This record gives sequence, C-alpha cells and structure tokens, in this order.
Amino acid sequence: MVMRHGEYKVPGGKLVVVDLDDDGGQLSKVSLSGDFFLEPDEALDTINAALERLPSNSSNVQLSKAVSDSLPADAHFFGFSPEAVAITIRRALGYASSWADHQWEVIRPTVQPTNINVALDEVLTQAVGAGEHQPTLRFWDWEEPSVVIGSFQSYRNELHPEGVQKHNISVVRRVTGGGAMFMEGGNCITYSLYLPQTLVDGLSFEESYAFLDAWVMAALKRLGIEAFYVPLNDIATDQGKIGGAAQKRLANGGMLHHVTMSYNIDADKMVEVLRIGKEKLSDKGTRSAKKRVDPLRRQTGLPREEIINTMIEVFKERYGATETTLSEAELSAAQQRVIEKFGTEEWLHRVP
Repeated sequence: MVMRHGEYKVPGGKLVVVDLDDDGGQLSKVSLSGDFFLEPDEALDTINAALERLPSNSSNVQLSKAVSDSLPADAHFFGFSPEAVAITIRRALGYASSWADHQWEVIRPTVQPTNINVALDEVLTQAVGAGEHQPTLRFWDWEEPSVVIGSFQSYRNELHPEGVQKHNISVVRRVTGGGAMFMEGGNCITYSLYLPQTLVDGLSFEESYAFLDAWVMAALKRLGIEAFYVPLNDIATDQGKIGGAAQKRLANGGMLHHVTMSYNIDADKMVEVLRIGKEKLSDKGTRSAKKRVDPLRRQTGLPREEIINTMIEVFKERYGATETTLSEAELSAAQQRVIEKFGTEEWLHRVP
C-alpha cells in the first residue's frame, strides 16, 4: 500500500492535512493534522477512528457526516469543518484536486466575434473535461456591440427591440445561466476559466464562486481596490457592483466559470438596449440601473489593458501558469459550433 497525502487550505481559515492508506477500497491508518484548533483535544483521535474502514469512494457528504456524527455536541471546530476534512480526504485519494495539481495556461485577449467567444467557452470546457486541454484562463476581446444573454433568460423580456436595432446590437445566448451582459469594444473585462470539476469537489455552488475568483480579488487589491463577493455571484466594492460570474458544469467533468466586470459602460445606451425592471433592482438597494454600473476605470484610473495585465500577472504568480494562444483547430471548432448552435435562431430563442 502507498500512503496517500492530501492538503486543503480553508478559504479564510486554516490548513487541513490528512495521511491515509487505501486498503482494498477502504480508508486505513487515517491521520488528520493541520494548524487548526479543535476542542476537546481527544476529538482528533475520535475523528480518525470514525473515518477508519469507510469506503474509499465515499462522497463528501458521507465523509463529513461521519466526522460530525462521531463527535459530542460540545465539540468545537476553529478554522476548519467536517466538510473541510472531507475535501482533504478526497484530495488524498485523487477524487478532488488543488490548483497546484494542474498545469494552467493563460490566453491573452484576442479579438473575436462575440458568438465565437461564446462558442469557445463550450469547446474549451469540453476539451478540458475530456483531458484534451490543460485547464485554462482565457480573456475575451471583441469589437461589435453585443448583448450576451443567460441560458435561461427570455429574449423578449430582456431586450428592447428598438434599442437593439438602433445601436446595431449583436445578441448571443451563452451556455451559462445568470443575467444579460451589455458589451461594447473595450467597455468590459471578461474572462473564462476552463477547469476540471475536481478542483471544486466538496465545495457548495456558492463557495465555488468565491474560491475560483480568489486570484481576482488579489489582483484587484494590487490595483488598490478592496473587492468582495456578494452571494451568489456578484463582485463588488464599497462603491458598488463591479461584475458578476456564471458557471456551467458538463457531464464529462469539465467546468466553465466566467466573469464580466464593467470598465467603462455607456449606461444610457445600456438601458436603451436592456430591459432592467424594478424587480431586478429590488434586492440591490437602488432605483436606477445606471447606479449599478460602477466602472473599474473610475475606481482605478488605469487603462483597461493595464488591469488585464495585472490580473494575468497575479494568476501566473499564484498558479505557475504559462501563456499560450488559441489554436486553429480550436477556432475552427468554435466556428462550426456557431453554425450548428450559437448562431441559430433556435438557440437564440430557445426561451422566447
């Protein structure tokens, strides 16, 4: 038997470490450690004992329940949790992974039609899930004025036809849920992460959003911006919303996480194109859609390119990523996907 080793740093918490054997499909010689705090002291031995002989393919729920059920009601976790123990065990067994387990790549912004950008998200997510492409961070770029609506949004409820026609807007539907994105050349910063779902194994959907954008918060801090997550998927500062995230998980194990942050949006044009009703604004504490647009340019005073460069720099520093470019095969696959799906009226109006 080969001793397995797993580590998990709880966001905002402590490091959890586990060493164990996989003995014929069962956990054996489980040894939990870390810089966390746990009371009473003997609870550590209780947790180790509770995990012994559990099936090695136990789910996060089963593992965390075994930990919770083994302890008295007065036990206290500081800096970690039963769920963190479960994640650490599954990392040791290879069911979950960490950022360091992958060779990350970065693709700098290259101008593409918006429907190609949307198609590339599906193409590259599928490729990562199939093990045909390294996990990748890709920054979008585009020129034509566009609206990218969420997978489940109603076309007619989200758009003003007169505004779409007046401003020659290209409307595209993406594969992820969430709200509409109003995009003109240079007015947003949009990026996509293509990753295996093992990276977020054991995290709730809400936790996975903040987890996958921790590097962005670090980059914004380097730029002098103290940003934070507003559940479920908004990125904000004390001056207002900066952007929002969306995700899609594929059956083959690939996952897409993408974010659009406003840089210099024409708010007057945006409200001529998008229908932004009172209900949408009701939980944002504002009456005007224009007040929700809080461009990065105003908060940083920096060119868009400099902000993107800082984001790439931080991502490379944290995860050892290397730069690459889109291949001709990937672009060709995306073009074909536009013909078959993303450029069709059937897909665009799948929700009328």
